[in-house]
Amino acid sequence: MPKMKTHKGSAKRFKRTGTGKLKRAHAYTSHMFANKSQKQKRKLRKGAIVSSGDYKRIKTMLPK
Repeated sequence: MPKMKTHKGSAKRFKRTGTGKLKRAHAYTSHMFANKSQKQKRKLRKGAIVSSGDYKRIKTMLPK
């Protein structure tokens, strides 16, 4: 059986943490910053952990 290929689109969007969880970036960070509060923009800067339901789907796309 051939090796499983990494889904390159997912590889660019998700990174693994040291404990094996998946880290992602927040949405709503590309434009229209005048309409967002400073607090909202500050919170969107930090990364987030992928939820358990999405983790099951994404881990098949990232074999390593």
